[in-house]
Amino acid sequence: MRRYGVFSAAAFAIVVCALVGGLLGRNALATAERVQDYRAFTAALGAVEANYIDKVDSARLVYGAIGGMLQTLDPHSSFMDPKYYAQMRERQGGHYYGLGITIQVIDGDVNVVSLFEGTPAYKKGIRRGDVIARIGGEEIKSWTDPQGKPLRGATLSDMVVGRLRGDKGTLVQVSLKRPGYDQLIDIQVPRDEINIPSITATFMVDKQTGYVRVQDFAENTDRDLGNALRDLKANGMKRLLLDLRGNPGGPLDQAIKVSNRFLPQGSLIVYTRGRIPNSDQDYVATERSEYTDIPLVVLVNRTSASASEIVSGALQDHDRGLIVGETTFGKALVQSVYRISEGAGLALTTARYFTPSKRLIQRPWDGTFDEYLNYTLRDQTPKTHPAADLRYTDVGRKVYSGGGIEPDKRLDGPVEGFNPTRFGRQLYARQAFGTFAERYVAEGDTRIAPRPGQKLVARGFTVDDATLKEFREFLGTEKVKLDDESFARDAEFIRAMIHYDIDMALFGLSEARRNLLSLDPQAQFAMQLFPEAERLAEMRKSKGIKTNNN
Repeated sequence: MRRYGVFSAAAFAIVVCALVGGLLGRNALATAERVQDYRAFTAALGAVEANYIDKVDSARLVYGAIGGMLQTLDPHSSFMDPKYYAQMRERQGGHYYGLGITIQVIDGDVNVVSLFEGTPAYKKGIRRGDVIARIGGEEIKSWTDPQGKPLRGATLSDMVVGRLRGDKGTLVQVSLKRPGYDQLIDIQVPRDEINIPSITATFMVDKQTGYVRVQDFAENTDRDLGNALRDLKANGMKRLLLDLRGNPGGPLDQAIKVSNRFLPQGSLIVYTRGRIPNSDQDYVATERSEYTDIPLVVLVNRTSASASEIVSGALQDHDRGLIVGETTFGKALVQSVYRISEGAGLALTTARYFTPSKRLIQRPWDGTFDEYLNYTLRDQTPKTHPAADLRYTDVGRKVYSGGGIEPDKRLDGPVEGFNPTRFGRQLYARQAFGTFAERYVAEGDTRIAPRPGQKLVARGFTVDDATLKEFREFLGTEKVKLDDESFARDAEFIRAMIHYDIDMALFGLSEARRNLLSLDPQAQFAMQLFPEAERLAEMRKSKGIKTNNN
């Protein structure tokens, strides 16, 4: 959870003044020891710069030292070099000017790994799996560094991003390589403002059930959620399935505003406690909302963290919604983000947050953070809590501190709502389904360079046994060791993922998500629990708890 701040020249002057005051006062000894530490650091840096076998980048050394210092504190305090800090601000701001694609350099090729719907790249027919071979007529593989060496990795990626971005309305010429085509595909794409969506799917599941997937939290999340809820209500929504699975969090204020959409005015949402001034804050619902009594089921999983845990924790503590899925990640540390110098940034933990029932849901960590950071890779088992962890919701239901938000109704589904074998998870992790889908639809996508005799992959297609056989053959060409028993156990998961990625390639994320929801075991389980969510609302009323803004 991050709040924003600035480490300005004035702040630096205050620090210097504090050091001088310390030298003249009772803390002179401690300050002198600190100055000795600074001298030791600068001496070590000077020795490396003067004597190391190769010429070194001093900035990289200093940045590494700062990062190492922060790693002694907790898993979430971190240093951001200027590039990463700018990317973080861009993500949180929710927009930039460009084409609307995400790229990744793989074996020297610049691959398109995702697109945002409605963007210039999407409209012009660029799709996942395309390789950008030329920009402005220049072969990307001909680009070199000052020493004449071919650009690779992050350096090449940064160069490509810089060439693709630019002023709104200007054109960029790109040439694409695509499986199934012998010639490069040349496209001229106009640059435009790209809004990074945090709400990635909104639709009616049936005549009365709305669905919203909040992928992460950014500065426009509450605004976009408000628009989505209005559209769903206009289409007859009487109850809502709110999907926070895989949501890593974001700005604190957005978690508060999203919670406010579903809680009566005056409800406590979260409170923070820390050591610095202004870190002790209580945050309540300050706005009236028309969605405070709509039956609500919230989907979470082991990668739901931070802001998504604030929302699900507040709704659970106030018995406002039924939480379904897996125990969430367990991050209850608040980071304040400071711009320190030369465009670099520092995310420093400055407070802990607590849910309305006084739960601290932060999981403990080991000295290396390994167990903590690898939490999502392990199978979940029900926890046994000490009596000191027990808390109660508004109507008296038991909830617990320590280690994430535990669901009211549990069903494991770490991969898109499914719980596949290790073999299936490996296929998902190495993007085997997406790669297969890209090759499969190369024969069916007629938006760019259609060829005579192409078959069309139409809406409503099915992943039949023949397609499954093709996928097995594809895995063989990719040198994937087949596990026949696991393949059979994961058959429904494999079909669903192939369908999802073909939908993504041809028809967009919203349609892909809609079709996947009908197969998603976790989501289908949640859909059966609306009667229980309605009973929860009745319990609130019977206890005399405020349920709306009247």
